[in-house]
Amino acid sequence: MNPADERQERAEPAGVLPLAGFTVGVTAARRADDLVALLERRGAAVLRAPALRIVPLADDAELMAATEALTASRPDVVVATTAIGFRGWIEAAEGWGLGEALLEGLRGTELLARGPKVRGAIRAAGLREDWSPASESMAEVLQRLLDEGVAGRRVCVQLHGEPLPGFVESLRAAGAEVVGVPVYRWMPPEDTTPVDRLLDAVAARAVDAVSFTSAPAVAGLLARAAERGMREELLEALRGDVLAACVGPVTAIPLQEADVPTVQPERFRLGPLVQLLCAELPGRVRPLPVAGHRLEIRGRAAVVDGRLRAVPPAGMALLRALARRPGWVVARAELLRALPGESSDEHAVETAMARLRAALGEPGLVQTVVKRGYRLALDPAADTKYGDRQD
Repeated sequence: MNPADERQERAEPAGVLPLAGFTVGVTAARRADDLVALLERRGAAVLRAPALRIVPLADDAELMAATEALTASRPDVVVATTAIGFRGWIEAAEGWGLGEALLEGLRGTELLARGPKVRGAIRAAGLREDWSPASESMAEVLQRLLDEGVAGRRVCVQLHGEPLPGFVESLRAAGAEVVGVPVYRWMPPEDTTPVDRLLDAVAARAVDAVSFTSAPAVAGLLARAAERGMREELLEALRGDVLAACVGPVTAIPLQEADVPTVQPERFRLGPLVQLLCAELPGRVRPLPVAGHRLEIRGRAAVVDGRLRAVPPAGMALLRALARRPGWVVARAELLRALPGESSDEHAVETAMARLRAALGEPGLVQTVVKRGYRLALDPAADTKYGDRQD
């Protein structure tokens, strides 16, 4: 069993969906419905916030000019990077009456496909790729071209929404003539309200993870955060409490450049991305032995002896404050500061505590220490593991 599986088995009680109690932000524009369905099927609450929109360039003069140039003078190599982009290119060419000429030109070139999806689009167009990397990595495509030698060769690269400067510059430095084909572009969303809602939730640690399926989505979220003056606040959250889950290494690059740690599945697909979250999020939870019970504190719920317990926001705030020092007494004044809002009445703590105990279903999990405050009733045998208690 690998470490991720061990973490999931240890942290996920039987009968509780792996993502139950957790909230995941989804920044995808394309295939967002599929990703949301996969997450919800595993129990997650989803905060959907497309960080970009795809703008097709069927009427774009730049795309038409590149297509005309390639049909007039056949390239030596064509690199297809995305299925949606390759299909869009063929469809746009057909609309301009250049479809057959483009397909004929592509048949006489060395045609490289970045991965299986674009390979399928190539074959659907009646063509056949010459090679595709097992890793689905543009770095491997680049290495193959450099190993072959590109000096004096004309290389056409179908761009996937943003420039590929490292890729293109390396080819040009090796002597290639590189022609970029911009099939579509990423643009900011027309309605930024969902993105702003996600940014606020990340800053408040009200989400447990944010998923990214493209580098432009990362850039879009960072750009919107900068516009609102909260870029550093966003990055601070992603460096600590909020997990950044990327579908692959290319997607992760803008975050890694900002010193944000990321997790990525071994296979760059939505399914493995969700499976990774199912292992990582429960694995970040420390089970606590409290009053003879097993307690887990998830993002918006608790798991008590393998049963999911929905806890209101005020109760979760108290539970987290108590769990930061399990077994220690936490004063009412400190718990009051942890509650949402700006109440100055310690009676609010008593009210929220009563609701928390009711939600947990086991009142003995939280003990009242007269005239001092409250504490999680950490089992005595756990003292050496979780630190000395302040009784």
